[in-house]
Amino acid sequence: MYARIKIKDTVRVAPTRLDEDIESVIMDLLWEQFEGKLDREYGMIIGIEEIEDIGEGKIIEGDGAIYFEVTFTAIVFKPLMQEVVEGEVVEIVEFGAFVSIGPLDALLHMSQITEDYMTYDEKNKRLVGKETKKVLQEGDFVRARIVALSLKEREPDKSKIGLTMRQPWLGNLKWIDEELKALEEG
Repeated sequence: MYARIKIKDTVRVAPTRLDEDIESVIMDLLWEQFEGKLDREYGMIIGIEEIEDIGEGKIIEGDGAIYFEVTFTAIVFKPLMQEVVEGEVVEIVEFGAFVSIGPLDALLHMSQITEDYMTYDEKNKRLVGKETKKVLQEGDFVRARIVALSLKEREPDKSKIGLTMRQPWLGNLKWIDEELKALEEG
């Protein structure tokens, strides 16, 4: 899910910033250019860790800026199919729950929460199991598996991640703790 990667790219330093410390300027520009950017190969770039190398600057005719080839390390978030993730339920809606798994939210459809039929309690903003009476509400922490993944580079906020908890040892962390206690006692 999270990884440290090395990236090589070109950074344009405007003439107005050439009197500043070049490494600090390039670090600022890397943050501006890459933070929150979604790339199919790397995933979502969370932050720039360090600059490893700044190449010799190049000037392009007609442009007063200097272009530097920069090698740097970045921290990225790249969800993978079938990966087990943990996150916080941030919103309950009538068709399921949205779970924050790092910088992106994923959908946990109500049919993928438990084997039990879940109903939406609009008044209390929660999902309740018809027979088990298990409750899922905002603020709960869950463990789930990624079963659908559609990342949109141009519009990261329109990316879609689908989750399931209908497998052993997945679910609301409270439910998992209860199952473990029952096993230890029984």
